Amino acid sequence: MQNWLLPEYIADVLPAEARKIEELRRVILDNFRLYGYELIMPPMLEYLESLLTGAGQDTDLYTFRLIDQLSGRTMGIRADMTPQVARIDAHLLNRTSVTRLCYAGSVLHARPSGLYATREPLQIGAEIYGHAGLESDAEIQELALVSLQLAGISGICMDLCHAGVLRALIANEPSIQKHESALFSLLEAKDISGIAELTVDFDTTTRNALLALPELYGDVSVIARARAVLPQLSGITKSLDELETLANMAEGATVTIDLADLRGYHYHSGVMFAAYVPGLPNALARGGRYDHVGEAFGRARPATGFSMDLRELARLLPCAEPKRSIRAPWGKSPELRARISELRSEGEVVIQSMPGQGNEQDEFDCDRELVPDNGNWTLKNLSN
Repeated sequence: MQNWLLPEYIADVLPAEARKIEELRRVILDNFRLYGYELIMPPMLEYLESLLTGAGQDTDLYTFRLIDQLSGRTMGIRADMTPQVARIDAHLLNRTSVTRLCYAGSVLHARPSGLYATREPLQIGAEIYGHAGLESDAEIQELALVSLQLAGISGICMDLCHAGVLRALIANEPSIQKHESALFSLLEAKDISGIAELTVDFDTTTRNALLALPELYGDVSVIARARAVLPQLSGITKSLDELETLANMAEGATVTIDLADLRGYHYHSGVMFAAYVPGLPNALARGGRYDHVGEAFGRARPATGFSMDLRELARLLPCAEPKRSIRAPWGKSPELRARISELRSEGEVVIQSMPGQGNEQDEFDCDRELVPDNGNWTLKNLSN
């Protein structure tokens, strides 16, 4: 018999795991609603230029492409939902007030984004548009932590960084702007020797600050160290103030500061965060501020948000116990059908046995049986 193999990093989700994922999705989306977030459902594929606009530029290498047989134009399967949410806010909702949006859906990656990562994440997230203050960053950070806590995740480490630190240094010495991309790569790799080589002709103050960034990693005391060794530029002071405020508001998590963790720097404009748990190399949740995400859609609005992969999250959780259920015979009897409907309306799982067949399920434990009793249908406990 032929084995039907799936592509690498693509996998079926079987019943027990699927139930975990679906229950997480419901719990987290319901909690988003309690904060006032409105659910949207963007399409799985769009014209490529729309998907790769703004924040989508960072997902270029992850995006599958195909030709639309109706228009002949190149389309892409979404690798991230943030550009789609920005397009919806800019072009379809077109509101002037603060807008809170949330979503949950599959995305597809042309290559895995991390060690053991699936190429078909189930992305769930929330975003705020129209508010530039730190209050919305605090709400998004709280929502990310609460979402993980609702999933039963403990030992969360919240890693905070700020795009404004590097941008302030570059703005203070415009001649080094041409090296921004190289500096970003070197800082992300914490390549101090590479930074030293690249910055040999930079202003001494700027060079020393850039060399210090990879070392500015650790608990919240890093912020005080950064104030002491980095230039007293308004952009740096503002960034460190925001990091300190958010660090103090991260309830239920251990906070670390890493001023060289610049993943997403190209589209983030302010605070950036990633949530980790011990033993897992990939971040469970990522988020931050990206005020320029809507510019390419013709409507720049302040924006901040976060997202996470429900499949990755569910993988950390133990399988749920099989649900207690009731076994019932198949039959046309009105009394039997009425009794089954009554039990199901009360939230009971009733599984009817097909004639001559048994039931094989991992998700349900039939500990009771519906049996006839003097014209009535009653529940009988089954011995294990």
